[in-house]
Amino acid sequence: MYQPTFIEVSHDISVEVKPTYLEEESSPVVNKHVFAYFVTIRNMGDERVQLLRRHWKIKDSGGQDHEVDGVGVIGLQPTIDPGGEHEYNSFCVLKSYRGSMRGYYTMERTDQKLIKVRIPEFLLTSHLLN
Repeated sequence: MYQPTFIEVSHDISVEVKPTYLEEESSPVVNKHVFAYFVTIRNMGDERVQLLRRHWKIKDSGGQDHEVDGVGVIGLQPTIDPGGEHEYNSFCVLKSYRGSMRGYYTMERTDQKLIKVRIPEFLLTSHLLN
């Protein structure tokens, strides 16, 4: 099955997201739609960065929008060297077949400057709509 890729670059950091619908985890009868997303963060700059926090804006086509803030990603605050990358995956549960996510990571450079690295807006769409 085709898996779209969404990419955004800011502050010499590339964020690539590949979302997918998890049919086996979802239960449309009770409005539970589970989506996984696979993230690759690449440091294309010349300074090491550390991911400190995340901020998500989650939109559900059913009107259940919310925001999430937290420390790191999946319990980690990874350091990414120049030319390096960090990969992780997570999931989101929506009440409808369709939605989107976007946000930013707060990262710290080696000069202790904090930067906001944009996460591209990516669509969460069930193949059940097709």
